[in-house]
Amino acid sequence: MPLFTPVRLGVQIAPQHASYSKIRETVEAVEGLGADVAFNWDHFFPLSGEPDGLHFESWTILSAWAEQTSTIEIGALVNCNSYRNADLQADMARTIDHISGGRFIFGTGAGWFERDYDEYGYEFGTPGTRLNALDDSLNRIEARWATINPAPTRKIPVLIGGGGEKKTLRIVAQHADIWHSFADPTVLEHKLGVLGEWCERVGRDMSEIEISVELRGRTVAQAEELYDLGARLFTIGVSGPDYDLTHAVDWLAWRDSKNVLAPVPAT
Repeated sequence: MPLFTPVRLGVQIAPQHASYSKIRETVEAVEGLGADVAFNWDHFFPLSGEPDGLHFESWTILSAWAEQTSTIEIGALVNCNSYRNADLQADMARTIDHISGGRFIFGTGAGWFERDYDEYGYEFGTPGTRLNALDDSLNRIEARWATINPAPTRKIPVLIGGGGEKKTLRIVAQHADIWHSFADPTVLEHKLGVLGEWCERVGRDMSEIEISVELRGRTVAQAEELYDLGARLFTIGVSGPDYDLTHAVDWLAWRDSKNVLAPVPAT
């Protein structure tokens, strides 16, 4: 990892149990607070609360956010690879990259919520087949980004979520700019060791991969442990109908304290 990598804070705005006007209001507030990233998620039904409650689709929201916001990065935590053709995903991502002026993060994963698959007519398969499809799709997405006209405004950062040691972390080593983990400090330390082994096998410098973690249910002491292990992107989730940002404000203050105390990088 470089001498100084700033801590960043993302806020995942779950697109459930709220009107779109409330979601729009919330992303405006999150950007105004100074968060680094606004995430949503890629599902078709709520993941908590009333199963048939209000819910909105991920990519169309991200396109709206790209126009609405001006400073914050945006992305899904995470896109489900199974729901869309790989080359279409590349084109959608490139388009939102342009709309946002280079603030789009392509967060992606293999998918897991079976109801989405069943009700929208996608083949659920197995974890193994979905991971194989993710691997294949990322190769196609990267190839499309290299040839599409116009090209993306920047190298679109790829965020991959998950911690499977045989397939997921290999895919992370090969493709990811950001790895998102849900692990506690003890598990994260082990997973980082496995990721390091995969990076060696594929010839990747592990320091190129930003470590991203969840703050839900974490204490400051645990966040400090995750920081000491190398995590630099921390995400807190909020859900409708109210989208309470109290904890986000607290974690933004923690982020700022880490960055103020960090050494200034050499010029």
